[in-house]
Amino acid sequence: MITSAKLLPVHKRFDVSFCCGQGVYLVSNEGEKYLDFGSGIAVNALGHCHPKMVSALTNQANRLWHVSNIYNISELNNYAEKLVDATFADYVFFCNSGAEAIECTIKMIRRHFYVKGQKEKNRIITFTGAFHGRTIATISAAAKKKYLEGFEPALPGFDNVEFGNIEAVKKAIDANTAGILIEPIQGEEGIRVSDKNFIKELRELATKNDTLLAFDEVQCGMGRTGNLFAYDYYDVKPDIVATAKAIAGGFPLGACLATKDAADGMTLGVHGTTYGGNPLAMAVADSVLKVMLSDGFLENVRKVGAELKNELQNLQKEFPQFIEEVRGIGLMLGLKISDKIENTELVKKLIENKLLVIPAGENVIRIMPPLIITSDHVKEAKEKITKALSKLF
Repeated sequence: MITSAKLLPVHKRFDVSFCCGQGVYLVSNEGEKYLDFGSGIAVNALGHCHPKMVSALTNQANRLWHVSNIYNISELNNYAEKLVDATFADYVFFCNSGAEAIECTIKMIRRHFYVKGQKEKNRIITFTGAFHGRTIATISAAAKKKYLEGFEPALPGFDNVEFGNIEAVKKAIDANTAGILIEPIQGEEGIRVSDKNFIKELRELATKNDTLLAFDEVQCGMGRTGNLFAYDYYDVKPDIVATAKAIAGGFPLGACLATKDAADGMTLGVHGTTYGGNPLAMAVADSVLKVMLSDGFLENVRKVGAELKNELQNLQKEFPQFIEEVRGIGLMLGLKISDKIENTELVKKLIENKLLVIPAGENVIRIMPPLIITSDHVKEAKEKITKALSKLF
């Protein structure tokens, strides 16, 4: 299919399009079935057209779509209670995307100290390799040249240090540091997993220096690691968490979760949203959360994730000339590909073999299937990867 010339040409698309999906499979316009191990970049956590989600959406669509946040919204109140009760947080703000959730995070960090009379305490430490979104504030926070080019000047107030380097953080933190913002597992840069000790030291540093610790769990949150949120994997309590992607399984939604203390500056009128928390989004998100919190669900993500990682490591042994490293936890995994082939070329080969995966930085292929996969899907994916690698050179 040829991409419409009417679309702003900012997305590079692979030459395949889909008409429908069910479970872990997508069906192309030509009627061919693809095993989806990309999940729309970690979005379709419950696969495609999950019956609980379809039921929630259609039932809500027949009742109420949108009302303004100037009114009480029962679906919003209901889901907020459930999500907050399942997390570290005291409050949640709903928006429409990950970038918006990070924008809320940045504002919350700065506002927290502003209301305390510490207006100069407004800088935020961020990390190399980060991806926080595409708004001016979020590309400024990530400080990645390829995303900033042509959009300068970057917004001030961010100190970008080496990912995983605690000494660099210690050097950067000072009396003007308001927050530390980190993806505990960097997705876009190539499934770079923070060391547990590093995250614990960040928590200690933040507490010691009266600084807020914020996690960007837009990609790694909502069950992806085998925990509802990655902070559980690290056994660390952040002050703020931004999430999106899988939160409503494909319906646009973002959320900024925070403790009462961190959110103390977010008072009447300082932030807002038109669509955030609309009844449709809340109904779908509620159905997703119910499934994720059901008995055995997250345990199974960890179990099948371990199976998949083991099979990928077996592939690394079989094809050491192509696979340098297997990365990740849960069902957020990556294959570091050797310089013999570009990851995008291998992605194309896998598409030819009816397997969908996602390219990332450091020549990595992201493997992030729906959280509902079984051992049979793991075997099927391994067979398709084996077939594709066997045909190289």
